[in-house]
Parts: sequence; C-alpha cells; structure tokens
Amino acid sequence: MRITGPSADGDTDLDAVRLYDPDFYATGEPHAVWAQMRRRGPAHLSTLPDGRYFWSVTRYHDVDNVLRDHTRFTSGRGTLLSVLGGTDPAGGKMMAASDPPVHTALRRPLSRVLSDRALRPHEPRIRAVVQRMLGPLLDGGVWDVAKAAAAFPMAFTGTLMGLPEEDWPRLARLTTSAVAPSDPGYRQTSRHSTLAAAHHDLFAYFSAQVRDRIRHPREDLVGSLVGLELDDRRLRHDEIVYNCYSLLLGANVTTPHAIASTILALIEHPGQWKRLLAEPSLTGSMIEEGLRWSSPASHFLRHAVHDLELHGRRILAGDAVVAWLGSANRDEEVFADPYRFDIARTPNRHVAFGLGPHYCVGAPLARIALRILFDVIVTSVEKFTIAGPIEHLASDFVAGIKSLPLTAQLSAAAARAIDATVTQHGPAS
Repeated sequence: MRITGPSADGDTDLDAVRLYDPDFYATGEPHAVWAQMRRRGPAHLSTLPDGRYFWSVTRYHDVDNVLRDHTRFTSGRGTLLSVLGGTDPAGGKMMAASDPPVHTALRRPLSRVLSDRALRPHEPRIRAVVQRMLGPLLDGGVWDVAKAAAAFPMAFTGTLMGLPEEDWPRLARLTTSAVAPSDPGYRQTSRHSTLAAAHHDLFAYFSAQVRDRIRHPREDLVGSLVGLELDDRRLRHDEIVYNCYSLLLGANVTTPHAIASTILALIEHPGQWKRLLAEPSLTGSMIEEGLRWSSPASHFLRHAVHDLELHGRRILAGDAVVAWLGSANRDEEVFADPYRFDIARTPNRHVAFGLGPHYCVGAPLARIALRILFDVIVTSVEKFTIAGPIEHLASDFVAGIKSLPLTAQLSAAAARAIDATVTQHGPAS
C-alpha cells in the first residue's frame, strides 16, 4: 500500500471510492481517503456493483469497539472482505473466525505454544537466516528486500510448525496468493480461481501434515493441534487444517510487509536512520513505529449481532462492518502528528496486531523475529539506496510491498560475517 498523508482536497466523493477494489491499495491513496472518512464519514456505507455492501469504521476508538466486543460484532461469519455476502466455511472452527467460548478454548493452548520461550532456542538459526538474506548485498549487489522478506516468516513459523524447509518457498507464495489473488504477480485466470486454487493447495498440504502427525506424533505446532481438546473432545480433522492455515497466514501477512515498509520509511526519513545507527537501543521502539506505520493487516471484518446505531447511522443485524486498522493507526485523536515516522514515538498504542480477544496470537513471535532481523541490519548496514521501481501489492487485506530493490553500504566486519555465513550455509532460499 502506498503510504501518503491526508489530501489537501477535502471534497473527495467518498461514495465513489472503491474500498473493496484491491487495485486501489496498489495505486490509489487509501490513507488520504481514510483521513477524510475519519472527519466526514466515520461510519460509512460502501455498496458494490452487485448490491453487496459493508460499513466502514475508521476512527481508532470505533475500531477498538468493533474488534473488542464480540457480543455486538461477531467473527463467526468470517473476518475478511473476501467472504462478503457469504459465510466463511471455517466459521466456528478456526480460531480467527470464531467467538468465545470456542475462540478462547482454541487460543489458550496455542498462546502457550507460541510464546517467546518456544522461539528462544531457534534464535541463533534465525540470525543466520537473516545474514544469508543479506548475502546479495555483498560486493554492491542488489537485494530485493520485499521478496526476501516474503520468505522470512517461514524461518520461524515453518520451524515451529515442523514443516520441511524445502516446502517453505511454495507455502510462502501460496499464502500471498490467498490474500492477494487479484495481484498480477499471483493471479491465475481470475481472482476467484486464484483464491480457490491457493486454498485447495494449502488445505490439501495441511491435511497431509495432520495425517502424518497422527501416524507419527511430533512435538510441533501441528502436533499440538492434533492433540488439542475442545469441549472434552479432540479437534476434528477439518478444524485442525483450518487452524494450521490460519497460523501460517497470520505469520506470512504481518512480518514481511512490516520489514519492507519499515526499511522504506527509514530510507525516506534519513534523520531517523541516522539516529537509529547512533542509538541502536531504539530498535525496539522503531519496530513498534514500523508496525504502526505499515499496518500490514489492513482490515478485519465483523458482522453486527443486532441492530445498532453508530455516528447516527443505523446498522442492521447481519450487516458487515469493516474495521480499517491502517486508518486507526493514523487517527489524529490518538497519535500526535500521525503522518510523522518517529522511531522513538511514545506512547504508541498501535493496532497493527488487532485488538481484544483476537489480538494476534503470534505477536510475540513476530516481535522477536523482527528484533533479530533489525538487530542484524542495524549493526551491518551503514546506508541503503533504492535501486529500482517500488511495486505495491494489489490486496484489500494486506498493505504490502512486493518489490523493493536496494543496494547498501555494509560495514567491513558485517560483510565478512555475512560472507562467512553464506559460504557455510548457502544463500537464502
């Protein structure tokens, strides 16, 4: 997604804005539109050409209320615009598409498995993966950080799920196809066929993984789901598959796009990059600002449980309500000077990982992985330079960059360490 400030033109016809069009997020200016919606239409109705419709909430506190209160806004009919007008078959089966008590029963054991303690033994391996990722920068080479970052979450999620490393590139591409089926780089014959094919391949893959864990039990995330009990019964096969899919999708959506967008922000704000190099202790707060700035998960969908009123608009039971996270993270009522990238911003109550019961269960892992990656980058790279066109992902769900070619000036010590790691382990896949 292109990140711009509010438009000086405050007369945009909000009814004409195609918030449901994935191309709008690749070539349009959604942040400028959201700024106007926060001022002029905080509860806005969008109607598609086929008659389907949804309400948008764009202010921070409204997004908070919609995502936090499952008694008024249910997740059980699906959580993404891609299911608008229908019902998600994973509703009530997948953690992301269920409400308490089902959601709570699924989340509690997964939270224990997805703790920072689970990832800690793998930190040296992940650090080596990051150094291998930086290999193309040696000798003045070009590194496409967006393409490299797309594969990065598999280094920790794939490891914790017990998925074979040779499968990681295919799984990373399939998950992107599932969230950006309209993007020219992923689309097959149509958006629908691309989405259907990606889901078929991912569900078939995890179905085989589940059968393998039943025959040969293993202590990994898939194995944990196989052994998980819900209401005094084991999860059914389809429930396990849906939740495997959800865990992988969640990891591959947030982390890679936060990486590319944060690095681009540091390049576009050289004073902030200079400060970070001088004060590497700010890496943690820089990561939080990068998450706010990029807001990789652009929206979450809910459905009204009963009739209600919001900002003078009547929302009926069953109506779809979209909470725009990227807009909430630029709300002037919550964030001072929200269009300023500030690596030391405090407080920073961003909603990049969602809010309430559905706050991202993998957020601790994502933060650890981002810290490892940026620790390596901050101690290795003295300067980044953009080396080619920037391409944004066409997706109404993921605010992503799919290509960001860079060159870099590396410190001599870092170059030697990267070269040694690449020589020992080979380049990143």
